[in-house]
Amino acid sequence: MPDIILITGTSNGFGKDVAQTLAARGHRVFATMRDMDGRNRDAAKELQARGIETLELDVTNNASVEAAVKTLFDKTGGKLDVLVNNAGIASGGLAETFSPEQVREMFEVNVFGVQRMIRAVVPQMQANKSGLIINVGSILGRLTLPFYGLYGASKHAVEALTEGYRYELSQLGIDVVLVQPGPFPTNLWAAVQKPSDPGRAAKYGDVAALPGKFVEFLGGVFAGPDAPNPHDTAETIAQLVGTPRGKRPERVVVGLAFGADAANSAIHPIQEQVIAGVGLDHLKKLKVA
Repeated sequence: MPDIILITGTSNGFGKDVAQTLAARGHRVFATMRDMDGRNRDAAKELQARGIETLELDVTNNASVEAAVKTLFDKTGGKLDVLVNNAGIASGGLAETFSPEQVREMFEVNVFGVQRMIRAVVPQMQANKSGLIINVGSILGRLTLPFYGLYGASKHAVEALTEGYRYELSQLGIDVVLVQPGPFPTNLWAAVQKPSDPGRAAKYGDVAALPGKFVEFLGGVFAGPDAPNPHDTAETIAQLVGTPRGKRPERVVVGLAFGADAANSAIHPIQEQVIAGVGLDHLKKLKVA
């Protein structure tokens, strides 16, 4: 049975690939992006040519989110099966060289945008007693690398949001899953947020050059024969959509794990003990009508 699926951040990268992959499998896909009449006009037209419906949506704007979701429900008779929270921006560099305004901008997209989208769709999913929310996080939400601490902080927040929602929505019949991609050669990293105050890097000496060296390291990985394939993320999300209710994992690492999969495995039993210890075991199981 085809699902009705809403995806954020589809102008390029993972989001675009996810939209095309799910549409190719027969699902009705609503792909969203900002500035469809401007810089993303060609991206929107390309998706439309594949039979994908597009909606203008800015995850940082309440009115934009509400308008897009209303349009979707008007078109589908109030039905939405899957929300994929993919929209995101990244940053890389010495944390001190980024202004608070830059960090706020990133959190508006990566964290508050997820919260806006979930709040917009949960009432209708609850009414339908079914739904799947897939949040695209990062292995840097589980691990920490220097020079990516600010980005990682936003993805650590997505980890907590996702797990909290997974428990809270389970008895409403709504499933919540986190996808944790490793580094991939996508536009997210090509358009990484740059420091607004680079002068603060001078006192760091040789350490200030390390972010660039890490980018060079990743470039070598991406150019090698074992380079991770960005399409693996789209395939993983498609598999999650196709997995029966109640059978989906909490988290899935995709690509270069750098130990994130081991961290997931190590933390899982501790989390299970915490939930059992506070008497909330019943929230671990999705209520399937």
